[in-house]
Amino acid sequence: MNIKDKAAELLKTFKGDSYLFGLDVLNNVGGIAASYGKKALVISNTTYMKPICDQVVNSLKKHGVELAGNRIVPEAAPNAPREDVYRIESYILHFQPDVVISIGGGSSIDAAKAAIALATQGDNSPEIEDYFGVGLVSASLEKTGKPMLPHIAVQTSASSGAHLTKYSNVTDPVAGQKKLIVDEGIIPTNPVFDYSVTASMPMNLTVDGALDGIAHCLEVFYGANDQNYDNLADIMETALRLVVEYTPAVLKNPADKDAREAIGLATDLGGYAIMIGGTNGAHLTSFSLVDVTSHGRACGIMNPYYAVFFAPAVEKQLRLVGNVLKEYGYISAELSNMSGRDLGLEIATGLTSFSKAINCPVSLGELEGFTDGHIDRALTAAKNPQLKMKLQNMPVPLTAEQVDEYMKPILLAAKSGDFSLIKSFS
Repeated sequence: MNIKDKAAELLKTFKGDSYLFGLDVLNNVGGIAASYGKKALVISNTTYMKPICDQVVNSLKKHGVELAGNRIVPEAAPNAPREDVYRIESYILHFQPDVVISIGGGSSIDAAKAAIALATQGDNSPEIEDYFGVGLVSASLEKTGKPMLPHIAVQTSASSGAHLTKYSNVTDPVAGQKKLIVDEGIIPTNPVFDYSVTASMPMNLTVDGALDGIAHCLEVFYGANDQNYDNLADIMETALRLVVEYTPAVLKNPADKDAREAIGLATDLGGYAIMIGGTNGAHLTSFSLVDVTSHGRACGIMNPYYAVFFAPAVEKQLRLVGNVLKEYGYISAELSNMSGRDLGLEIATGLTSFSKAINCPVSLGELEGFTDGHIDRALTAAKNPQLKMKLQNMPVPLTAEQVDEYMKPILLAAKSGDFSLIKSFS
């Protein structure tokens, strides 16, 4: 079985028949929408994404589904600002659709998830702040008895896996801080990803997505236990091979459908991973870097540094990752004789070598606008009880009281690119 067939098999195990994915599948959206009713609220960018939006709208018309409000609702800005969540909620409340269709990348889909929650659960609380955390939307569903609207999430970027997962990242632009809803209740009812549409997206989005997909798999794989290790190892190895082999191919030829499909499959496997376990260090830090870099690049920068910190606790996982990186030429050392911090340093070197090969930064100090204030912000965020899950998901779990002692050196190392600054956990 080739690597793409392996990825497709894993995704079918994950989502069954509810997930429509592959090349040239977008025309089937109208039929899915029609199964819910005659009125769909469509959320989309209408400039560079207009051809994709038009294809969805034509499919709706073909199946007798009209646009709620007779208009396209503008998508959310990058990082799903809370103001856009409230704006989309107002469209849902005014136009009362039978189904919501969000077309876009992770931010657009995340905003739609949160907006649907607010629109349907407003009798419980109309404030987005009251849903940040774990399971609070589901608790509201049980309290109000009001179901979520059906949500067809049409992914256009190989990135976050937002169309597949229980996560919604929403940003407070004033504070420059992301917060997170984690809840089974916000999972889109019908995810759709036509991998061919990613060819129309900016190249930076593709690269960001590839790094984000690896971050999802890697961070969850760190926390693998005896029951899920084999499954997560399959997901991790398959996704890493797809990203490492095909990202350079897309950079050389953005129209390469074979490579586009491969990266889409890889990032979808990242979505599968984060439905099995949680992300941790790199994702937690990325939430405080929203004003200086994309989420994928933030995770791509941070994961090598966390690999060094986590290494003594995740040697088995790092060997699998290292063997793939070695096979593709990003590691030259013999890994079998390495252990602990030394092994972590070698894998960190391999990860940064790959990032350099796809023209991505490997230290925070390379980011325009980065200051020590971002380190302070990240340390403060790590102590926020709403983000406690990220600390506890670490293979070396930290308490809020340990953040300054252990996380600060990681961030300082990432600022300078000097791995020696990372303090080993004792």
